[in-house]
Amino acid sequence: MSINKKDVGAILIFVVLIVAFVFLINNITSKGDGRELDIVRDAVKNAALTCYAVEGMYPGDLQYLRDHYNLSYNEERYIVYYRPLASNLMPSIKVVEKGAMDL
Repeated sequence: MSINKKDVGAILIFVVLIVAFVFLINNITSKGDGRELDIVRDAVKNAALTCYAVEGMYPGDLQYLRDHYNLSYNEERYIVYYRPLASNLMPSIKVVEKGAMDL
């Protein structure tokens, strides 16, 4: 059985399409992960802002937001760095995925 040039061309096109599809899926997944980080960060920020609006001060830690403002996120997947600056200044909030190197 011999393979002619048309068959080789079709196989190469098929391989290129598969590689492009895998690249596209990886790109979409990466963007989705980034969006999840934004959602967690926004949830922490919104809970802190709500606390400030209700109580007149930003909370000293995340546990207060969990206990009083129903803050929840996947703690097995994300690390939230919450650093209060002063009771009347928005805390520094950073969210990273566990295992990520960009601390």
